[in-house]
Amino acid sequence: MKILLVDDSRAMAMVMCARLESFGHEVCHALNGQAAIDLFQADSFDLILMDIEMPGMNGFEATTRIRALEGHEPWAWTPIIFVTATDTDSNLVTAIEAGGDDFISKTVSEAVLQAKMKAMSRIAGLRSRLSQANRKLQDQANRDGLTGLLNRRAMDLQVDTQWELSSRAGRPFSLLMIDVDNFKLYNDHYGHLAGDECLRAVANCINQCVQQAHDDRTAQGAFAARYGGEEFAVVIPAVSAGVHAGLAACLVEAVASLGIPHEQNADFGVVTISIGGACIDPAAGHVKTLFRQADELLYKAKESGRNRAEVC
Repeated sequence: MKILLVDDSRAMAMVMCARLESFGHEVCHALNGQAAIDLFQADSFDLILMDIEMPGMNGFEATTRIRALEGHEPWAWTPIIFVTATDTDSNLVTAIEAGGDDFISKTVSEAVLQAKMKAMSRIAGLRSRLSQANRKLQDQANRDGLTGLLNRRAMDLQVDTQWELSSRAGRPFSLLMIDVDNFKLYNDHYGHLAGDECLRAVANCINQCVQQAHDDRTAQGAFAARYGGEEFAVVIPAVSAGVHAGLAACLVEAVASLGIPHEQNADFGVVTISIGGACIDPAAGHVKTLFRQADELLYKAKESGRNRAEVC
């Protein structure tokens, strides 16, 4: 386990660290309550051993503040055991009310200390598995079931956050709105199962292009989402104005290059996309303005013959 030991006595801390490390645990020492809070915010721990009597901020107050930092997610909870030389009933009650989970004496025997650490290790394992399961569920909730891209809800949340950050920093914000050309005709001609496969292939192609732009640092922070139906969006926050035009051109070419047959798609014969791309530099006002501009340019791309990008 990774243990945070909070004790203002260096001598006592050295002894406890040695005991815990002899059991195979990793120990980080904080000399006071505020240092413990700072370390807790900067790192993750499987267990906190908290002294009660410390100058400035005692262990009860430090525990209360740590619990407030964890939020309300059960998997974020970190066990806290109070360690003190005065294990009175009143201290025990106060410790539990402050958010503590157990209470041991500084002179606890080797056997009892080791037994408690074994129990805490089991809890740490359960917390880790619960955390992984919840992260997986959260990721699934944010993903579109058909394409695996971010869904509309997750995209909206990310856009709001990134728009605010870009606005504060005075950075550009770009958006690409993408539509699969003549997709209704594709569905009618090839069937809905083929339509689903088509959307998956297009989504994967878009995502690969965006990931490549992220990896080669031309559009770091960009991400793709399924906007709805056969529409997709690529959000490009805090990247130099003009980058969105290059990415849009790459996307148009990449999807056409997939060579997915589409006999009903005008003279192209394959699945193609149209894109409307807009950039506001610097980001200011309401993000709805950006979406409206991109939508208008997408309509213009379709009116101009499809299989193309219109950007501003």
